[in-house]
Amino acid sequence: MKPIFALTFMLVLITGCTKLDVKVKSEITPDNFPRTEEDFIALAGPAYTFLHYKYYTIDQILIQELMGDGAIITANGGNWYDDARYKNYHLHTVNPDDRFTGEIWTSWYNGISKVNSILPLLNTAPETPSRNTAIAEMRTLRAFFYYLLMDNFGGVPIVTSFGADTKPAGRDTREAVFNFIEKEVLEALPGLRTATGVTTYSKPTQWMANALLAKLYINAEVYTGKQKWNEAVAACDKIIDEATANGKIALDANYVKMFDYDNGPAIKDFLFSIPCDPFQNKEHIPARYWLHPNLRTKYALTFGPSGCMRALPDYYALFSKNPTDVRNQIWLTGKQYNFDGTPVIIKTTKVGLDNSYKGADASAAVDYHLEFTPEIKFRDLPTFETGNDQLGRAVGYRVNKFNADPTSISRDQNNDLPIFRYADILLMKAEALLRGATPTKGHTAVSLANMVRARAKAPLYTSLDLQELLDERGRELAYEGWRRNDLIRFGQFEKPWGVKTNTDINKRVLPIPAQQLILNPLLVQNPSY
Repeated sequence: MKPIFALTFMLVLITGCTKLDVKVKSEITPDNFPRTEEDFIALAGPAYTFLHYKYYTIDQILIQELMGDGAIITANGGNWYDDARYKNYHLHTVNPDDRFTGEIWTSWYNGISKVNSILPLLNTAPETPSRNTAIAEMRTLRAFFYYLLMDNFGGVPIVTSFGADTKPAGRDTREAVFNFIEKEVLEALPGLRTATGVTTYSKPTQWMANALLAKLYINAEVYTGKQKWNEAVAACDKIIDEATANGKIALDANYVKMFDYDNGPAIKDFLFSIPCDPFQNKEHIPARYWLHPNLRTKYALTFGPSGCMRALPDYYALFSKNPTDVRNQIWLTGKQYNFDGTPVIIKTTKVGLDNSYKGADASAAVDYHLEFTPEIKFRDLPTFETGNDQLGRAVGYRVNKFNADPTSISRDQNNDLPIFRYADILLMKAEALLRGATPTKGHTAVSLANMVRARAKAPLYTSLDLQELLDERGRELAYEGWRRNDLIRFGQFEKPWGVKTNTDINKRVLPIPAQQLILNPLLVQNPSY
């Protein structure tokens, strides 16, 4: 029975055996809702759903990382080729019909539309501190959705109304979107809460808002052609001052533990994050992508990982420079062992190990000690094929940064995903100083970067240039969804890596999804797509 018919049937049954003249004792009306803090929370909650599902934890993260120099998804026996989607990310040849690109556009605009529908209800409620906070949070969340759109697509339509009277709009310039985001955040910021921990976890706070401003200003030259290094420093300093004064924002002592499946509000480094779990906020599934299928038993997983995602060798080399760096612990390299020290053995055959084997004993049994090799070797480049035998599936180093979750009954992990972190704030201020910002608080680029290095137990810097700072960002923020953004800002997005040779600067933004061009004829496609 279809849901609508089932609902109608139930209503008939109810009305058939119930008196219809009973007076209504309570009713939600504009005169009584929203009024309380609980009302505001209930009203605002749906706006976050467009951030909490797969559109950020999968689509956004994969697009940003696969277009960068750190990761690649290859095919094994045709699996994970997916109409060249992942190949196109790597080659910077994304097309307007790409599924993930279409999904993030739709999701961020759905989030904006939801906020646009909520704000009029909040604005007409009696003024109270809770109501003012709810308005500030919604405006900041909407600004963040616009930031994601602007960063990915360039200039996009700015829409702040909701309802039948809202008409399709053409694209505003990227600078206009930049200015809108800045204005919204600055106006909302005083109304945001300063508390950290459980009460504000995953909600916009003053520290999240300043982190968003820092991202906006550090990339201002990319977005508008104008430098805003001093503004970036000022936004970072607001957060640094809070960290210094109260200690509720800090670099947690254990870097690796921050990303474990029991992370959450206790992590002081997280300024804004997506809470993830296998029930309500699904689809944070890094183990599915990164872990080899034969590591399932080692990590006590209830599902078989795919192991389709591999690290590019030059990116791994950023880590291998310093053996004492605890961030090296995220890597799975070379021969693999169980936690008790026994080797991970795959029972196969000679041809199962290497399907190019032509000997008469091809079916002879082989115990293969699983070994990840650094180089990404393609057996058929047009199909991105590395081979569907054991050697082909072991190509490439793997990452277990968001520690595989044995407590989950599915592939959906409990590891919360940070969006803004305090370590990033320190590195952005260091970068702004290197680029010419006026120093504040006695900080230097070296002293700020060394705060991050000290936590990682890496050798401290005595000098620092922009290339090394980019490398340090690569180590600290690995696979958190900022690599594309960083490479563009540092002028390195067009460099060759892997098998990518595309130097078209127009690929710094994604294509406007083809379906959106059909739905809204006022939209104009980005150049070169």
